[in-house]
Amino acid sequence: MAYTQDDIDRLKRAIALGVRRVKYADGREHEYDSLSAMKERLRDMQAEVNPAGAQTSRVVTVTNGRDW
Repeated sequence: MAYTQDDIDRLKRAIALGVRRVKYADGREHEYDSLSAMKERLRDMQAEVNPAGAQTSRVVTVTNGRDW
């Protein structure tokens, strides 16, 4: 099954609200057994939708304005 960003958003919303039943945009519904199952599915979805960005990081350099 191909996941979408909308699927990710709906699952995140359900997790935040403490709801175990999620209805996806295409009409599918799924009731999860536990919060850990929901988080595991969320990780899978995120890795599928954005495989290169799944473990991205950002480096920010802050200086005091002097030329070094």
